[in-house]
Amino acid sequence: MTKRPKSSSAATVTFWGAARTVTGSMHQVEACGQSLLLDCGLYQGRRAEDHTRNHQFPFRPRDLDAVLLSHAHIDHCGNLPNLVKQGFAGPIYCTPATRALTAVLLGDAAKIYEEDANHLHSRRRRDEPALEPLYDGRDVYRTLLRLQAVPYDTPFPIGPDLEAEFVDAGHLLGSAMIRLRGAGRSGTWSLTYTGDLGRAGLPVLRAPAPVPPAPLLICESTYGGRQHGAIEETAAQLGDVVLRTAERGGKLIIPAFSVGRTQTILYFLHQLRSAGRLPDLPVFVDSPLALRATEVFRAHPECFNEATLHLVRGPSGLFGEQHIYYLDKVHESIALNERREPCIIISAGGMCEAGRVLHHLKHHIEDCRCTILLTGWQAADTLGRRLLERCPEVRILGRSLALKAEVAVLNGLSSHPDHDGLVERLRPLVGTARQVRLVHGEPERAAALADGLRAAGFADVAIPDRSESITIASTNC
Repeated sequence: MTKRPKSSSAATVTFWGAARTVTGSMHQVEACGQSLLLDCGLYQGRRAEDHTRNHQFPFRPRDLDAVLLSHAHIDHCGNLPNLVKQGFAGPIYCTPATRALTAVLLGDAAKIYEEDANHLHSRRRRDEPALEPLYDGRDVYRTLLRLQAVPYDTPFPIGPDLEAEFVDAGHLLGSAMIRLRGAGRSGTWSLTYTGDLGRAGLPVLRAPAPVPPAPLLICESTYGGRQHGAIEETAAQLGDVVLRTAERGGKLIIPAFSVGRTQTILYFLHQLRSAGRLPDLPVFVDSPLALRATEVFRAHPECFNEATLHLVRGPSGLFGEQHIYYLDKVHESIALNERREPCIIISAGGMCEAGRVLHHLKHHIEDCRCTILLTGWQAADTLGRRLLERCPEVRILGRSLALKAEVAVLNGLSSHPDHDGLVERLRPLVGTARQVRLVHGEPERAAALADGLRAAGFADVAIPDRSESITIASTNC
């Protein structure tokens, strides 16, 4: 693979990940003699494509000078250890809360990779080559040593004539929009990368900051063309699902991402219980990762809004020691499947592709009293998408099972803004953002948002293909 020359007179962005898809965020910036990555996430899709995309980088990792990490979700940070494993030796800049959450998430990912590799290794034929995990705990440790925390709203230098700044995105604890500014022979330039934007009005976190203006805007498009219900309606819908499942004598299984989504669900359950709108059901958070992530949330109250700070400091506690039980040991998880009484089980694996939730689904999917509650976007070719589409039969842990449980969906819990929310967040940048590039969205979602942004007054809006590049417009000094 040939090394691209670093140019000091032009700035370019090449879209390597989350281009016309949602996962695997990774965008390369070459400017001011530096080569940078905006995020380095895991691609999640068909398994064969997963393997190729995640193992092989389209550039030489050793040629990169730095990584700017928007937040700790695995589709944005999850391939960093592989980057380090293949030779990257520069700093990885992020916010303090992102550094803490990234340590938790990458450690969990390495454990899963090692367990999967050991399992497949034990089943391979003698003439087959040994199977290696994408990365292991040692790679994660080396990666964490490279993380450098920078607070919000604090410009910091990356190299000569190149400066970055993190601005609160309100999407996840520590999540940030990234503003990058530089100067070259042709003038000054800047870009704003939104990462994953937060949704105004959601509980727990502070409201997102305004999107920083820049001539080039790289924006997510996850829910282009889609509308979320009101937050209050979403809480009411959650309460309705709990009530009707309990009345049937069933269990409510909630596959949920351990970081962000689990804590939001706990907030809504806390509020519903406090208002007397829920029966006295125990809530089991069956995820060691969620337990560690919740501890990180407790350690970073600077990211909370005022209402959440009040609850955290209150006698009952937001994260709920009275009615919520955090399960760490495997035998505790297994015992849940023997439990006969109604309860709520929040378990890791938001797209139902891995984690303890698979065992809960296997034991309850054929029980018509139970409910599977999907609370977020489900990628194509995942078990979560097949449940969303209500396939009459699905395979779980090697078994074909009939889908008899109720499948309910709460899209209103998304921490991404909907179509109107995205357009309104970006509207103040009309006239400033001369180039808009939409990433992190399925093609039809990105196309819908592109139409909405053009109608709002943005002239140059496009959806880049993977490996496509764009030159950043400069302004003469």
